[in-house]
Amino acid sequence: MSKHQRVLEAIFEKRANIAWSDIESMLLYYGAEISEGRGSRVRIALHGVRAVFHRPHPKKETDRGAVASMQRFLAEAGIGIERKS
Repeated sequence: MSKHQRVLEAIFEKRANIAWSDIESMLLYYGAEISEGRGSRVRIALHGVRAVFHRPHPKKETDRGAVASMQRFLAEAGIGIERKS
């Protein structure tokens, strides 16, 4: 399993403390356009869906709220994980 797939699964399992840099790498892998906003804001566009997130600081890891928001964004953009039966 690739690192991007592991990050995606962690997001859909709503785990906290995922490194933001790993999330950005995964987004780029799936074709997202990322641009800097003011302060810690990051604008992300993926498959026609746009959102603004805040980079976590001073820590480098996301909290559960940010992970839940990222999950909703990815689902709206048509990115998900395949469930094994």
